[in-house]
Amino acid sequence: MRIFRLAASLLLACSLNFAHAAGLSDLTSGEASSGLKEALVKGADYAVSSLGKENGFLGNAKVKIPLPESLKSVEKGMRAFGMGKQADELVDTMNHAAEKAVVEAKPILMDAIKHMTVDDAKNILTGGEDSVTQFFRKSSSDSLAQKFLPIVKSATQKVQLADKYNKFAGKGAKLGLIDKKDADLDTYVTHKAMDGLFLMIAEKEKSIRQNPLGAGSDILKKVFGSLGG
Repeated sequence: MRIFRLAASLLLACSLNFAHAAGLSDLTSGEASSGLKEALVKGADYAVSSLGKENGFLGNAKVKIPLPESLKSVEKGMRAFGMGKQADELVDTMNHAAEKAVVEAKPILMDAIKHMTVDDAKNILTGGEDSVTQFFRKSSSDSLAQKFLPIVKSATQKVQLADKYNKFAGKGAKLGLIDKKDADLDTYVTHKAMDGLFLMIAEKEKSIRQNPLGAGSDILKKVFGSLGG
């Protein structure tokens, strides 16, 4: 399999190009590939399980989806005219739609792991502390967007305020007052759901790199411990 063929090229590239690669030379090819794969799976599992549940987005201030910044003044106006309930309903609906979409992310992330290249593996093991996250972002963004969008649309169609938002935001985009990617509610929520997913993957990756001994797996301890945490 491709992931197992990465070993020789990976270890050679590390020893030639990265100062901290000495520890990797003590790993067998099987250990390097197994540890890397397990880290990727753990990141994906953590992100999907954290966000793909009731209030997974709403209950987490780091990923909660607000109205776009360009519409903050509109939200204030709604609340000033006693429409706070409608504003809250829209925000709640956006976040619950993101929860439903994220549940569908797991197969896509697993497919990305399956098709990882030698260069991907090298970049993950010897890159920065968010290299796992960047791998998923690069390899999965298009597929995630295609999968998430219809799920988000289905959820937001139940709220008429979403249509009003789209009409207002669409006019703002034409006038250059609103970012075009924020002018459609479903597209906005889709991108925010993906941002939240990648943020949680990054959170798990950081914890593994900073504390490989507490990663709960001998192979993760050995592989990421060799990188110097």
